[in-house]
Amino acid sequence: MTESFPRQHARTRRFSLGAPRDLRFVDGGRQLLFLRSKAGDDPVTCLWLLDCATGETRIIVDPAELGADDADVPAAERARRERAREQASGIVSYAVGGPRNQLVVFVLGGVAYQIDVGAGADSAPQPLPATGSVFDARPDPAGLGMVAYVDGSTLRMLSGLDGSDEGPSDRGLLAAASPTVSWGTAEFVAGEEMGRTRGYWWSPDSSALVVERVDVAPVNEWNLADPTHPERPITVMRYPAAGTPNASVGLFIVPTGAVDRDDVARGRVTIDIDWNTWEYLADVAWDADGLRLTLQTRDQRRMAVVDVDPLTGATSVRRDMVDDIWVEIVPGAHFVHDTKLVTVEERNGNRQMCLDGEPVSGADLWVRSVAGSLLGGVVFTASPEPSEVHVYRWTPAGVEQLTSEPGVHSAVVGGAGLAITSATLGSTVRSVEVRAGAAVWAIDDLSERPVVTPNVELHRVGERSLSTAVLFPSDMDGLGLQYPLPVLLDPYGGPHAQRVLCSAHAYTTSQWFADQGYVVVITDGRGTPGRGGDWERQVYGDLAAPVLADQVDALHAVAELYPGRLDLGRVGIRGWSFGGYLAALAVLRRPDVFHAAVAGAPVTDWALYDTHYTERYLGHPATDPQHYAQTSLLNDAANLERPLMLIHGLADDNVVSAHTLQLSRALLEAGRPHTVLPLSGVSHMTPQEVVAENLLQLQVEFLRSNLTQP
Repeated sequence: MTESFPRQHARTRRFSLGAPRDLRFVDGGRQLLFLRSKAGDDPVTCLWLLDCATGETRIIVDPAELGADDADVPAAERARRERAREQASGIVSYAVGGPRNQLVVFVLGGVAYQIDVGAGADSAPQPLPATGSVFDARPDPAGLGMVAYVDGSTLRMLSGLDGSDEGPSDRGLLAAASPTVSWGTAEFVAGEEMGRTRGYWWSPDSSALVVERVDVAPVNEWNLADPTHPERPITVMRYPAAGTPNASVGLFIVPTGAVDRDDVARGRVTIDIDWNTWEYLADVAWDADGLRLTLQTRDQRRMAVVDVDPLTGATSVRRDMVDDIWVEIVPGAHFVHDTKLVTVEERNGNRQMCLDGEPVSGADLWVRSVAGSLLGGVVFTASPEPSEVHVYRWTPAGVEQLTSEPGVHSAVVGGAGLAITSATLGSTVRSVEVRAGAAVWAIDDLSERPVVTPNVELHRVGERSLSTAVLFPSDMDGLGLQYPLPVLLDPYGGPHAQRVLCSAHAYTTSQWFADQGYVVVITDGRGTPGRGGDWERQVYGDLAAPVLADQVDALHAVAELYPGRLDLGRVGIRGWSFGGYLAALAVLRRPDVFHAAVAGAPVTDWALYDTHYTERYLGHPATDPQHYAQTSLLNDAANLERPLMLIHGLADDNVVSAHTLQLSRALLEAGRPHTVLPLSGVSHMTPQEVVAENLLQLQVEFLRSNLTQP
């Protein structure tokens, strides 16, 4: 009997198990490290190595052989995994060091291990003699036998790991004197919104570290409880909601030989930053070209790359970027290539890669990320049109496109090596191609093949040429279906994410819904990336009206495109996170169009969401209260006249369950019936297999019962 899609989808962690990820070149590009589990249903991730000279691939660390238990991880690691939406276990991250980056350190269950991949096939991982519970362990780049790590709120240093006469030692480098202070870990908004999950950085010569000090005392305390276990204490978290204080941040340069003395390490240097101007620390880089910071103002209309003198802590602005609405943080930017600073900046409504402020990537490409320097050029990814992402290489001679098949491609570079991961519409299997000189190797994707095959057609529809995907049932006759069919909109619809992409892997769940007897329509409207700065910025001040209008316009345009196939008298919508907000918004404000909605983990009041994300789009609540009023779902509760199911994990620390509970209360007070499905112990990403499987089934049943044939 064929396994159901919901069961397979849950068991394989959304088909992520077995897929190669976290690729990193070492030894000047002669070796490639990556993470991958052994099969598409194996949740334990191993560390693998590809020899770029021979193409041989082998496991170099298997957690099962170490007998390591990854269940009891430090609280900081659990938080990092939640921010990264990590769903696997085993080795889920690693760090490299040493002169050729061949010393690899990873953590399992709070225990750090190190392996030298330059020592050959006989090398084995060795546990490190850390006295604390280890989080974010990183070896020194010069190979002097040191590993720094975080234990709770303390930054510690292991020394003497190179076999020196003194032997190994473990000492506190920086310890907090206050329970609200931590050293060496990133604050909440850095991990959730800025893509920065670390809080300390080695100097290239291993003589010092830059360390972040975070004090959450100014941040409001929020309480998360598990109602199914009233005997357990509540979880107290510091959540920086829009308009409220962020954590207080400081940066210090600390010699590796320092010893903690009551929150003050001997010889440390304070980096001179006006934190009243620069609210956010977006990134830190310390390499052969110097020590650089990326800083943002709270309104995010200004971002600067700042050079730091490591001896004095003095700073100077190297590149200052200003925008009337916001300046985007682009992954991989702000490094030095051939003495010139690489940035990604908005120019004439497009996002271009620049060298010392001079655009070089071309006006027709929307730059997504920068991979790094390769053979005298710079590798980056960009979109010639929103549904595709390609890999390009700039050199002084011009821009070369390195991928050609329509799809979503990403790149990793190191030394002379280039690895390209590709997803296309023709296959649910992702490919990884490794180019090392004249040699080209492939890394297998071991993830399972879905039991559904996406039957998707991509269009640009309506007056605004909206990127839209349409999915039909895979076998109308076999399923006993006849047109017109009920319609299900399945969007995300918000900033920073797209659903309409040239990748079959992106449509497996939508296809399963289509096979339940729906025409599924997915649209990326205003505010979504890949289509120019002006397109993204059309949602500034209003995350509701333009976003919803685009979904309605796309629905009607698709109905005209496929006459007689869509039953506009039976239209449902489902979504998660921002998509959940959009789904609830749809039935509240356009009941003439939408007849039922499933809203998972929805934001219902943007004043309850975090500072960095919310204030970028809606401004500060004190100065722009009208933006918050016109986007809140609570103010629309009395308008509900269609079936609405609200789903929320009670352990969600990103979109906290108060969003759903407050909307439910407003609906009850307005006398509007609705359905609430609380998920005990479930976070924002619903990693539990049984929960994930049954959630799909319950959504279908809700939609089926409320979108019946008249």
